Amino acid sequence: MTRELAIRLRGAVKRYGPITAVDGLDLDVPMGTCVGLLGPNGAGKSTTMRLLTAQAIADEGEIEVLGFRLPGESKMARAQCGVTPQLDNLDTTLTVQQNLLVFAHLYRIGRADRKAAIERALELALLTDRRDTRIDKLSGGMRRRLLIARALIHGPRLVLLDEPTVGLDPQVRQGIWALIDKLRSEGTTILMSTHYIEEAQRLADTVLIMSHGEAVAVGPPPELVREHAGREALEVYGPPARLVEVEVEAQASGLRTRRTGTSVSILGTDGHRFGIDGERRPANLEDVFVLLTGEEIH
Repeated sequence: MTRELAIRLRGAVKRYGPITAVDGLDLDVPMGTCVGLLGPNGAGKSTTMRLLTAQAIADEGEIEVLGFRLPGESKMARAQCGVTPQLDNLDTTLTVQQNLLVFAHLYRIGRADRKAAIERALELALLTDRRDTRIDKLSGGMRRRLLIARALIHGPRLVLLDEPTVGLDPQVRQGIWALIDKLRSEGTTILMSTHYIEEAQRLADTVLIMSHGEAVAVGPPPELVREHAGREALEVYGPPARLVEVEVEAQASGLRTRRTGTSVSILGTDGHRFGIDGERRPANLEDVFVLLTGEEIH
């Protein structure tokens, strides 16, 4: 049985003058799943998000969100979506609760339901004890949790998260991951753009890897790893001259390699034995990312 699609893109193109930010993108997001857009800065992830909220209009292609065609029916689609922007746009002159109240009005939550909706959002963001705190007194992690909770205040069918942990330190990022994972486990449909590989691998059911506005691979992370990088990799360390020798030897055997700083990874070594000293490890999504985009994560 085919799942209903929350998002459907076919051949979406968006140009800014001579730059093609999104180039013929196809994307399916089934209801009740979490799909991650993974790519380096400039890959087209944020432009894709803007297309889905009709902040940008596609030059070509078809876009449907929750069954509504964009841009013509964008208002109906947005009413059933929650959006967390990449940039923090909270009103710093208001308190946590006042920010939520503003959006309760904007989403036309009835007067009788507003208090309960705000309480649910505060609990979700773990900010119940900060309800009367002004935004400029909150930490970066608290503000990011509030942005996500604000997007959920009206009970949307679909949530769009644009770089939800950008600029946060690892400890705070873990807290945001826990919040997103909770939403995912409850069946909330999520489209999340990110350039953090671990984030996509941990949270997304399906990952679409983008590079220069195009989709270069799509599928569940374990399947992408098996398809492109195999099950095992050999990590070899040494001076540059030695690493070049290792690359030549591996490539002569038909294996793919990738360089990372002072090491080279030989991919797809399942069952192969080399006269090369190194550390064997499971292949991962980072291997796939670098192979397909040719770029390191920033």
